[in-house]
Amino acid sequence: MIYGITLILLSIIAVPSLILSKKPNAKELLEKVEPYQGWIGIVFCFWGIWGIVSAVLNLGWLTSAPIWWGTLMAGSLVEACLGFLLGFPLINKLFLSNNDKAREKAARIRAKVAPKQGQLGILGIIVGVWMIVASFLFTIA
Repeated sequence: MIYGITLILLSIIAVPSLILSKKPNAKELLEKVEPYQGWIGIVFCFWGIWGIVSAVLNLGWLTSAPIWWGTLMAGSLVEACLGFLLGFPLINKLFLSNNDKAREKAARIRAKVAPKQGQLGILGIIVGVWMIVASFLFTIA
């Protein structure tokens, strides 16, 4: 359930235009979060990568809980992508500053994924809500 809640929060941060069109008074809150957006992105990127690794390590769930496994994998992929997009400037500064090839490759990946940030944010909200629902429906004993 925590994956779902955090994915929804990350998606809200990633798609501020969607939130501002519905609630104009949310601008102040989003402006307060903006200075920390890079760090939030890095944390969620690594958390999403950890979720992907966790899903791969638990491939046995495909036989006992395939819906939950697919939900975990989808949520983790969206979380890693949104985290990468939000944390890209800080990732570039902290981790890739000494390696030009890695910086160029990361920039190419970001260029491909960045136009889909809005769609990923909406997908993140949907998958986050599903993760919360699925955590109640498909508990693994």
